[in-house]
Amino acid sequence: MAPDRRIVRLLLLTKLLLALELILQGAGAAEISLHRNESVTVRIKPEVLHLKTCALRTGGKPFFTEQKIHPGQSFNFVFDCPTPEKYWVLVIEKNIDCMSGPCPFGDLLLHPSGLPHLNRTFVWEVKADRLVGLELKFSTWLRQIMPGETCADHILYNIGSRLNTNRVNIGNFCRNGSVSRVKVQGGLSLTLQLPWDSKVNSSGFKLESRSSIQRLCIIEATFQNESSATLMSANYPLGMPEDELMTWQFVIPGNLRADIFIRNYSKPKCERKFERLDYSLPPSYSNNKLEGVSLDAEQPSNIPGSFNLSLQGCDQDDRNPGALSLLFDVVVQYPKNEGNVTLIIDLKKESRMNLTIYSKPESHLTHERRCLICVNSNKDCKHNVTLEPRFSYKVTFLCLNLENIRIIAEHSIACWNFRSCPKFSPLVVPSSLTRLPILLERYTWKIQAPEDVSIEIKSPNLKLKQHIPDQNQMCTGSYSYAVNSTTPGKAVSVGLFCPGGAIEKIQMKGNLTVTLKTYGKRWFNESQKQDLQLLFIPIMPEECIFSLTPDSKTKVYLQTPNWLEGMPPFMSVYWNISVPAKQVAQLAFLSERMGVTCERGRAYINIKEQNPNAEETVCRDDQILPKTLDMRHHFWINITNCKPSAKQLLSMQLMVTFIQKKNRSGNHNWCSGWWDCSVNGYCACHFLHKEKEEKGNTNSNGGSI
Repeated sequence: MAPDRRIVRLLLLTKLLLALELILQGAGAAEISLHRNESVTVRIKPEVLHLKTCALRTGGKPFFTEQKIHPGQSFNFVFDCPTPEKYWVLVIEKNIDCMSGPCPFGDLLLHPSGLPHLNRTFVWEVKADRLVGLELKFSTWLRQIMPGETCADHILYNIGSRLNTNRVNIGNFCRNGSVSRVKVQGGLSLTLQLPWDSKVNSSGFKLESRSSIQRLCIIEATFQNESSATLMSANYPLGMPEDELMTWQFVIPGNLRADIFIRNYSKPKCERKFERLDYSLPPSYSNNKLEGVSLDAEQPSNIPGSFNLSLQGCDQDDRNPGALSLLFDVVVQYPKNEGNVTLIIDLKKESRMNLTIYSKPESHLTHERRCLICVNSNKDCKHNVTLEPRFSYKVTFLCLNLENIRIIAEHSIACWNFRSCPKFSPLVVPSSLTRLPILLERYTWKIQAPEDVSIEIKSPNLKLKQHIPDQNQMCTGSYSYAVNSTTPGKAVSVGLFCPGGAIEKIQMKGNLTVTLKTYGKRWFNESQKQDLQLLFIPIMPEECIFSLTPDSKTKVYLQTPNWLEGMPPFMSVYWNISVPAKQVAQLAFLSERMGVTCERGRAYINIKEQNPNAEETVCRDDQILPKTLDMRHHFWINITNCKPSAKQLLSMQLMVTFIQKKNRSGNHNWCSGWWDCSVNGYCACHFLHKEKEEKGNTNSNGGSI
């Protein structure tokens, strides 16, 4: 019986020892031993500042604070909870001195081994002479991420450099990307964060020495197939150190194409020099050195093969330095849709026209490949090119079709002296553009005239219709004209017009722009129907005159210039309306009153038939307007603004229709209270018109204003 009892006791003791071992293992029992000759320090830190659970026990005492293990020490400890990874972390710091002795180049190892399963951060601080270049070469290439972002596998690299005593953050990186090497000047600071359950047992990079790189850092990104990468400047988004240079080297096979897309940037306040981007492009690129490219300019595209991009800072203003930062994408793809559609664009006869051709993206995707446009070469291609006048160009489009290509043109016409000015100029898109299989987006004529010359825009055959959507009088054709007065201090939107109306001509003082805008492919068929003309005429006292010859079967709507913002203070606009034979024009105002309250002066409407014995109808801003006026002869309408009170606008719409002429019934006393309240005002207006008549001011139809 005694031997049996001893056996039972031995079995029980064995089970207790096994249980105790399991308990100790579950509690995180561990030993960390550091060699005396290794400059490695290990810190066991609580995850939170004031830890009150899961104590670290060493020497039989519980601790809730950081424990530091120095070279030559051995440290035994256990945790009194089964999940210490929730409460404690490890920081392993290794100092590498490349200044006082030989540098241990090669693989950076994850020492010491056998660490407990806690979240671990390995830190390498490499001290080197400021003229020495250090290179990190990655066995698993890295992907740069934005500050604050995390990696899917929770394995995070951070690379920094030592600039004097300051640490410069080169960037945060995850595994599986295109960044193959990073080079820095002088000291290096590197961290690797591993989660507690990671099976990674090597750092994944080598440290090597290089000659001076003469800049803050170089980031090498290698692409073997189609892919993209997001990269950013050092210390992003806070700004690079002052007057530093940073370079990205892109290693790309020659059969792939690269595009640079700048996503965000900020500029410093430079005291000396300027911030800039410099490109060193492949020899096959027609201009393989692009220096001083602005951050807000279009960047090179369709780059075949490897190239470098450098960001150069400046000497910043100490009082208001600003910040230099850059965030950009590089997209590498195989050449797509590189059909060689080549056109000859001949601008030899166009002495004052500038032409821009650009490629529209097919959708709103940020990195969608757009059609590239090459001028006189297939090497230097862009999404947007500008052609100057007096030359002929061979333009090649690297895409299968031209549906997303657009043309924008500007044509300057200046008159400096009435005697030498061209009396007549067609405002017609030249055939050198209408014959192209590319859609014209807009063509703008910029017209300048001296103070003693007025401008006349004429459409003798097609005539113009004013676009007034709320009255269902709309421009629905393939093109329209936006007419704007651009005289400094007197800018006015005259209106939007298109062919097929009643307006024969518009006469204006000062400078004008006329912009033809197209609407779709119908322009290709209708571009030959233009008949707009420009005339420089002797100065007229009126600011703006519309001359109309309506068809008796049509209803014509008109509205005052600057419709949305209201007529400028004291502006005066005239309509000279012809009445067809045997017809009576019925003039109607589409509002009961003028709708403006005057701060200074009065606003008036003057209406008068072009007949020697005709009476003049005058309505003031505070009076009710007539509903309808019957006009048997050609007639004038004049609307003159005052200086409106704050937030008051003068914007009016008129309507003209025609009926068969019957027995005469005159227009008398149409404006309510005219004889009682407005005699002085009427006399002043009538006297003004008399003055104009005495000065011999007549319109082209022979009627006095």
